[in-house]
Amino acid sequence: MFADDRFRGYQPASLRKDFISGITVGIVAIPLGMAFAMASGVKPEYGIYTTIIAGFIVSLLGGSRFQIAGPTGAFIPILLAIVLQYGYEDLLIAGLMAGVLLVLMSFFKLGNLVHFIPRSVTIGFTTGIAVIIFSGQLGNFFGLQLDSHEYFHQNMIEFVSGLGDFNGYSVLTAAMGLLVILLVPRFFPRVPVLLVGLVIPTICATLLFPEQVETVGTAYGGIPQSLPEFQFPNITWEKIVTLFTPALIIAALGAIESLLSAVVADGMTGDRHRSNRELFGQGVANIAAPLFGGIPATGAIARTATNIKSGAVSPLSGMIHSVFVLLTLLLFAPYASYIPLAAMAPLLMQVAWNMSGLQSFKQILQLRTGDSIVLSVTFLLTVFVNLTVAVQVGLLLAILSFVKKKSEQLQIVDRDVQRQETLDLTAHFQIKRFTIRGPLFFGTAQSFEHSLMASIQRMPRVILLDMQHITMIDATGEDKLSIIIDNIKKAGSTVLVSGLPDWGVDLFKKSGLYQKIGASSFFPDEAAARESFFRKHEIKVSGEGELLIRKQETAE
Repeated sequence: MFADDRFRGYQPASLRKDFISGITVGIVAIPLGMAFAMASGVKPEYGIYTTIIAGFIVSLLGGSRFQIAGPTGAFIPILLAIVLQYGYEDLLIAGLMAGVLLVLMSFFKLGNLVHFIPRSVTIGFTTGIAVIIFSGQLGNFFGLQLDSHEYFHQNMIEFVSGLGDFNGYSVLTAAMGLLVILLVPRFFPRVPVLLVGLVIPTICATLLFPEQVETVGTAYGGIPQSLPEFQFPNITWEKIVTLFTPALIIAALGAIESLLSAVVADGMTGDRHRSNRELFGQGVANIAAPLFGGIPATGAIARTATNIKSGAVSPLSGMIHSVFVLLTLLLFAPYASYIPLAAMAPLLMQVAWNMSGLQSFKQILQLRTGDSIVLSVTFLLTVFVNLTVAVQVGLLLAILSFVKKKSEQLQIVDRDVQRQETLDLTAHFQIKRFTIRGPLFFGTAQSFEHSLMASIQRMPRVILLDMQHITMIDATGEDKLSIIIDNIKKAGSTVLVSGLPDWGVDLFKKSGLYQKIGASSFFPDEAAARESFFRKHEIKVSGEGELLIRKQETAE
């Protein structure tokens, strides 16, 4: 289906760079995969399975040279909501359906459409997701036994109610992890901080206060030392209908996240990804991962950036990263049981902080425009309702804001070209000229009609529409213009059109409006239109401005 040029110029020395970067990203991906899975309401090993399977397939089939795929924080609220409402088995079905949708998006070449999603919407729901992730780890940070609820306010009420029963050992463990995450990059920038941020608190908790904090082993029963067997989910038509909306949201968010990650990679390397091929790779990965118990995956911006900074040359680094995670699972899985959940909390909190985009959020908010409203509404709905509603409402508000901005661009300039010094012209051949600037579409069609007709106090002999500055015409605008011309003709007036761009002429020919107005009524510019009209009626204006009428219309 695709010609692969991502290994162009590959040399033996490149293998060493890919190997080092793959190992580096693998070290980062292991704790993140586990943490994202647990935050999504499923067992930590499912995040590892996703990292292995989806990571390898996206690197093999995707459209970016450097993309690293796996579980991401953006999916957490969606996956948790699906698990709470439908259960883990149905999450696998929704993920598989999302993979099919992504493949279909690639075949229909919809990759570029993702770039039309307004920044105010993406920043709004991304910041909202960050708030949900951060707040969702407060219970683990303080060692509280909390139930997960569907809505943010329910979780916050339960957290505040149970805060009095906090576990001091959990707070100490989480504080150690947080200090490591904050301080290690400053003094040891090359050290894999996320892994160290888990290992040090785990060792301290195990040696200093064993069995005083909840761990991966006590909460989830440990991590199996192998991949699960292939198992096809029990898909029924009823489940397809029920899970279609969640699957669509997973596919849409996965497409957005993966393509944004690919764009970031392009900016860091000067490379250029293929959007539709990337969607294809993501789709196949999300079809395959659920067959082995994996959760939905997408391109991970932080891991992709780490891959590039570590010296990656080709997609082979992503494949090596997946193999490394697999070997780690097979060799060291039992040791993961000792990791305290409190040590996971600061890791996810840092992820939430990094993805929040607070600077961009403040910047858009300070604009005090329609984008600020879209941002705020999307953010609040993401936090207090759900991501599905937030994206739908955010896009709707963005469209309405766009229509409003476009409607304000339409200008109708009334330029009466009657020569006041020539009374014969006023009496016999009244001409009114209107210059139309901007877009004529469904958002401006009604105001266009009102403005034009309101400018005509008394129907003149000729109405000249100068349309050289019109920027677009849609079906609604064309229909409204057709109705106006019908009314003008019924009043006995003539319509002349000047300067209409070629695309406008083609549109009018297809709709029939060109024939309705008449081919002889279209002119390249205003001067040609007036000259043709005067010649037709045998009117001559002398050099001194004196009008000479050689033909009187006695029929009137």
